[in-house]
Amino acid sequence: QARCSVCPGHTGQSALLAKASQCPVVGPSIRANEPAAKPAQPLPAACPYAKCADQAAPKAASDVQPVTHETTEAAFDYEGLYQAKLAKKHEDKSYRYFNNINRLAARYPQAHTANAANIVTVWCSNDYLGQSKNPAVVDAMKTALDTYGAGAGGTRNIAGNSALHLRLEGELAALHRKEAALVFSSCFVANDATLSTLCSSLPGCVIFSDKMNHASMIQGIRHSGARKHVFDHNDLGHLEQLLAQYPRSTPKLVAFESVYSMSGTVGRIPEICALARKYGAITFLDEVHAVGMYGPHGAGVAEHYDYAASLHAPAGQRIPGSVLDQVDIITGTLGKAFGIVGGYIAASSSLVDMIRSYAPGFIFTTSLPPPIAAGAVASIEYLSASQRERYLQQTHTRQLKGDLANAGIPVVPNPSHIVPVLVGDAESAKAASDMLLAKHNIYVQSINYPTVPVGEERLRITPSPGHDNYMRARLVSALDSVWNTLGLKRTVDWERLGGRCGVGEDRAFSELHVGWKRGVEHVWEDAQLQQAHDYERTRKGGVPVTPIIPATVQCVLQN
Repeated sequence: QARCSVCPGHTGQSALLAKASQCPVVGPSIRANEPAAKPAQPLPAACPYAKCADQAAPKAASDVQPVTHETTEAAFDYEGLYQAKLAKKHEDKSYRYFNNINRLAARYPQAHTANAANIVTVWCSNDYLGQSKNPAVVDAMKTALDTYGAGAGGTRNIAGNSALHLRLEGELAALHRKEAALVFSSCFVANDATLSTLCSSLPGCVIFSDKMNHASMIQGIRHSGARKHVFDHNDLGHLEQLLAQYPRSTPKLVAFESVYSMSGTVGRIPEICALARKYGAITFLDEVHAVGMYGPHGAGVAEHYDYAASLHAPAGQRIPGSVLDQVDIITGTLGKAFGIVGGYIAASSSLVDMIRSYAPGFIFTTSLPPPIAAGAVASIEYLSASQRERYLQQTHTRQLKGDLANAGIPVVPNPSHIVPVLVGDAESAKAASDMLLAKHNIYVQSINYPTVPVGEERLRITPSPGHDNYMRARLVSALDSVWNTLGLKRTVDWERLGGRCGVGEDRAFSELHVGWKRGVEHVWEDAQLQQAHDYERTRKGGVPVTPIIPATVQCVLQN
């Protein structure tokens, strides 16, 4: 220990250490480590540290007022904090209002509001293909409900592991041509649990995350405690620049999505996988908004890259060299295109077993109820065989995007099934949504911060197989009316302002931003749509592939 030049022999300690030994908090530890501590002596007046030490020393215990609950001091104002946080949301117009929308299975894609007599057409559901009302799915759930009851009975470790759960995981593994799969209560939980568990286990792991990744991935990355870098959306140059900073031997994970839900842009999957291999990283791909929607069997965008090979390969069999085969970890949901609820991961058997054994988000959560698992199995099996729903959804999306472009309504460019209509501020976005519902009986939810950046607020439209030409014409007319009434910016207005989030911006820049293949406008290419149409027509004995609109819906629309 360094000694003070004025009092080098003072109690065998430095001046500061001597003073610290008098502290009621750390003093006992210091004194306990002294083999032959001498009684503390006053510091010499000449000591240059004496004054500083006296000022820094805590008050003696006798001088400190003891903390008691017998005071007039007020408790923390908890309610005041809650109200202040909410006031901030109201002030910046990002407060969320939940509409009372009750989707009607027999009248898909319609719903009633709080007033059961008020029928509206839903244009923003994530039940992309209408599987929640598919008779095959509903019947499977009813049978499981009658056979096994409503609840799972516990976690997977305690009475909650049934044949239906195992079958569901087998179906998911086969769908993605991976060794194993694991089901969670939601994909938010799947992403959080997997990323936090995996990356906290990898020594010195570094995570590279796309700037537009979902909140569930961000949460999992945060919970992992690993070092992270955020790369610009779909920017391969930026990603490589970040990867190159670390030795190849450093554990690394690149996290990104296939279809980004609020913009509709598509991740550059093969290019990102190639960079990951080059720099010794593994890949984590979120296919939440793509499963059921892309590929000949509904495995997602990674499958769609190798459409022909996937179409003819035996179910569940690995396709070496395919884009799907290059992805290490795939996560997906059962709650969107599959129409049920729940999330999952698909990967190697050892990785899945490690997550099963260590992830608190899996271990300590009640498993999915048997009817849910049965419905999910039925939905996956149905969409693995049927192309009808995907064909109709994609053609309806193309038609709507074309109609909106002709009307000058600003759509954020993308090659997927999402139709984001740019508004540009939170208050106007909510006003547009409210007006569509109140005046036109059309429900389209407004999307504000933090789901999208401030200044990029929008309406998010998702056409379905059940929306026909008449419904689409009503929607476009209603949007045109709302844009005129509220004085909202059209595509030409954004062009004059230099563009925003792809609207009115340079096409070359937009192509880099939106992903997919350069020069190819849609993920579902024309030849693939034609194949899907011909396959379905043959499978159904020549029946036209058109929306099936219930008579009750047609009656309401005509009125």
